Amino acid sequence: MLVTSGRLSRRAATIAFALLALVSAASIAVAAEPIKVGFSMSMTGAVAPNGRQLLLALEIWRDDVNAAGGLLGRPVELVHYDDQSNPANVPGIYTKLLSVDKVDLLLGPYATNMAAPAMPVIMDAKKTTLSMLAIGVNRHFNYDRYFSMVPVGPQGVAAFSRGFFELAAAQRPKPTTVAIIAADSEFARTSADGARENAKALGFSIAYERSYPPNTVEFAAIMRAVQAANADIVFVAAYPPDTVGIVRSAREIGLTAKMFGGTMTGLLATPLKVQLGPAANNILIMESFVPTFDFPGLKGFLAKYQERAKGQQVDPFGVGFGPFGYAAGQILAQAVTATKSLDHDQIAKYIHATRFQTVAGDVAFGKDGEWAAPRTVFTQFQDVQPSNVEQFRDGAKQPVIWPDEYKTGKMIYPYAETKR
Repeated sequence: MLVTSGRLSRRAATIAFALLALVSAASIAVAAEPIKVGFSMSMTGAVAPNGRQLLLALEIWRDDVNAAGGLLGRPVELVHYDDQSNPANVPGIYTKLLSVDKVDLLLGPYATNMAAPAMPVIMDAKKTTLSMLAIGVNRHFNYDRYFSMVPVGPQGVAAFSRGFFELAAAQRPKPTTVAIIAADSEFARTSADGARENAKALGFSIAYERSYPPNTVEFAAIMRAVQAANADIVFVAAYPPDTVGIVRSAREIGLTAKMFGGTMTGLLATPLKVQLGPAANNILIMESFVPTFDFPGLKGFLAKYQERAKGQQVDPFGVGFGPFGYAAGQILAQAVTATKSLDHDQIAKYIHATRFQTVAGDVAFGKDGEWAAPRTVFTQFQDVQPSNVEQFRDGAKQPVIWPDEYKTGKMIYPYAETKR
């Protein structure tokens, strides 16, 4: 009986231990429920070259956070859908993220065109988001839980073209007339509005202005009209496919302007820079990030990005957009950790009150959710050679021309007379 009782006691202890283990495992499983971060991203369509950079950056951020223990003791999971660079797809995606996927946190969308139509859904749900490289969106909504990962600062839309017109005004003799061409969509219209403001403020007259449908593929007629207007400087607000067509058409007609450039987002993507080669020479473009920037953690992030980018259909360097995606994740993670909460009101209040150190530099937000201080630059393509991706790694072929704070080279002027 003593043996039997001992066996029963041991068996009971074993069963009790097994039940306790099951309860503990269930508790751990509940505790380890992932924190879902939802967003739409342009993986196909006109702005996909930039969207792919951002997604890779966010995947690196997710993996770094999870390697460090996650957020609030839980792993981070990204839930995202391809909006196909189509604004009409975005409201449905954010509705699905919130009502079906029941994500805990939001990011994005990427680009002005997509961020604007997402706002009514986000506002109705009273959620916080950090949009990616969208400009002037919150001037329409005045929503206190919206934050923008683009360094235009309090100047808003004017910041995107300020450097272009300040450089033009500094030339001697000063050019006097400008042509403005832009895609007929949210980002390009907004950029063109800012260009018009800066041109007027600095004493330029508008000799020619034209918008074109976003699906335009033939730009020869538009560029011939620009040439006929004989404007001294030409400002362009264009998406990646448009940029390629406009630059090629400008070369074909032998554009004679003294300055040529603007917010040409296609020239932020390395594959398109390589594709255009010498045709890009002497063009001035606005950039939000350049290889010569050096912020804490940036080199480590870019090393990871460039390793993962190998063999993928994505920009090999990731400088133009990647840091903003990773930095958005850093800001969100710090807000969640500091507030010990997934409450969107607490998160928004913390973001408003805090200066963040990120791979994209120090970031603080103003009342409208834009950066408290601007940090845009203008670079110029110089001596670009054909079919050479490595020439764009360190910024040597695209020195910063404006502002003086970040200047790394001297501007080539005029555009046409010195163009090779």
